[in-house]
Amino acid sequence: MIFLAFEGLDGSGKSSLMKQLENHLSEKKISFIMTREPGGTPIGDELRALILKKSDEAPTPRTELLMYEASRAQHVDKIIKPALADQKWVLCDRFSASSIAFQAGGRQISEKQVEWLNDFATDSLTPDLNILLDLTVEESQKRRQKRLDQSGIGEDRIESETDAFHDRVRQGFLKQSAALPVKWLVLDASLTPEKIFEILMSELKVRKWLA
Repeated sequence: MIFLAFEGLDGSGKSSLMKQLENHLSEKKISFIMTREPGGTPIGDELRALILKKSDEAPTPRTELLMYEASRAQHVDKIIKPALADQKWVLCDRFSASSIAFQAGGRQISEKQVEWLNDFATDSLTPDLNILLDLTVEESQKRRQKRLDQSGIGEDRIESETDAFHDRVRQGFLKQSAALPVKWLVLDASLTPEKIFEILMSELKVRKWLA
């Protein structure tokens, strides 16, 4: 079936777009699952908490990468592969492209090493389409601050990184999309949610995944 990964900076609108597609697939009686990384499984959720929490001993960049990949390996084996085998669509909030963007780009770990670990953790599974909601770091920061003001929940360890870090992450996503455009749909996240969803639906129909 169809495996879609939704990528982008925090605050780019991934969750909102996934919810819109969830509603559409439900209306069309198409079987699907919604999941996320890091997380998606009990082990993955425990790793997610360790990765994101602020503490006196933060994981080193290599430790952080391996924690993400361990979560991903469990996620692929226990959730994603079984869903695809069961002929279900998979809508995933972040996947392997995030490791290239955050760990190779943001943390400046060797891209080849990250790619090798991605391949191992996923057993060479890749999304049919990576959907990138592209947003400037400045706008991402504004949206995160608005969310913080509304929820009262502080930023996690990754969200609180420097603007320079997040800019490297953004460039990491754009570099991947430019290198393999057939596997990417880049959306301007400053557009209205309705317009973004309209563009996504058009792309899915062009690819003949939806009627």
